[in-house]
Parts: sequence; structure tokens; C-alpha cells
Amino acid sequence: MIDSANGQIVIPDEEKRLERQLCFAVYSAAHAFNRAYKPILDRVGLTYPQYLVMLVLWEKGSLPVKVIGEKLDLDSGTLSPLLKRLEQAGLIDRARDTRDERQVIVSLTEEGAGMNCQVETIMGAIGQATGCNLSEIGDLRDRLRQLKANLAAE
Repeated sequence: MIDSANGQIVIPDEEKRLERQLCFAVYSAAHAFNRAYKPILDRVGLTYPQYLVMLVLWEKGSLPVKVIGEKLDLDSGTLSPLLKRLEQAGLIDRARDTRDERQVIVSLTEEGAGMNCQVETIMGAIGQATGCNLSEIGDLRDRLRQLKANLAAE
């Protein structure tokens, strides 16, 4: 891809097409994931972003809103309405931290904690939808994490 005459990067015209762009492949795969998750998550009454919040809480327990936002790479403007809907559904509680009133701690309710048993069913259905085995999913996940790290380092 490097022109030896002038040291410039030369990209063949075929590689400039939309369907050859890595960014479009990632973008369209993300949309396909959301479409695949929707009917599965509808059965348990969660949206995809709500499911991500619940995954964090099922794994970590109670957390400050700020930490949840950092883990999910969501700003407070996106996260706050999500948390409000989860609270209205009776799945989480939000309370001011007694040690630091500036922080809001999010914790699972009994009902929210009880939904943890759904994870295996959800993951199994998505795994089947991908057509990948567990090893292939792990490899793909690791490559995407590395891609994100590379892009973040720029």
C-alpha cells in the first residue's frame, strides 16, 4: 500500500468503496446486534442500554452513577433517563451516598437481582444468532477491544 517512489500511502479504488470500509462494517454490525437483541430483551422488559446497565450491576452490585457511566462509556445525559426508567420498573434503587452527598449510588432491587437468571438465556440466544461458537466470540471480542484501544490511543 505504500508507493515506493514517493513513500505515500496508496489506497486502491476498490478499497474506498463503502462496503470495504472497516468503520461501516463495525457500524452495521452494531445495528444488527441491536436488532437481534430487541426481541430477546423485549421478553424480559429491557432495552439494550438497560440490559447493559443491569449487566454491570449484576456483576458489581451497587455502584455510583459515575462508575456505571464510565464502564458503559455513557454520559450522564444518556444514563440518567435510563436509570430513571429502570427505577420506575422496580429493578433498581437510587440513593445519595451517605458519605458523599454529591454521588448517587445505584443498587439492584430484589426483583432486579432476580432477573440475573435471564443472562444465560439472553447470551445463548445472541450466541446462536451470531453463528459463532464461544471461542470465535471471544476472539472477535478481543480483536474489537484492541481496535477500540488503538483508536482511543490516537
